[in-house]
Amino acid sequence: MHQKLYLYTDGGSRGNPGPAAIGIVIADEKGRILEEHGEYLGTKTNNEAEYYAVIKALELAKKFLPREVVITLDSQLVVNQLKGKYKIRKKHLQELVHRVREREKGFDRVFYVHVRRENPYIQKADMLVNKKLDEITKK
Repeated sequence: MHQKLYLYTDGGSRGNPGPAAIGIVIADEKGRILEEHGEYLGTKTNNEAEYYAVIKALELAKKFLPREVVITLDSQLVVNQLKGKYKIRKKHLQELVHRVREREKGFDRVFYVHVRRENPYIQKADMLVNKKLDEITKK
């Protein structure tokens, strides 16, 4: 059991829309990696992939029973949409936000943080995205 977890998420597509994947790195308060996850999504946009990464990260974090989670992304747009600073006009993205909100309910506190792409945990999440996309596109 952990009081606080850090969820580093990334989603991307080749083409927009195109083949898409997510990458997630879950770390504890000391920066130790508890879990890594990469998953192919099928055809999605970049923004959709970013949201799917957040949804999956919240699902994966539940098993560690944290009271709070800090979700870190390199997508400033998605962070600001989830913080309520930007409106979400597209219906399909509103539905994904609803799915995020449902998964937030299992935690006392959820924070969204934007970081630059140079963050080592985000780079690892990005590597997981590209690994999944390489597996699919090389078949």
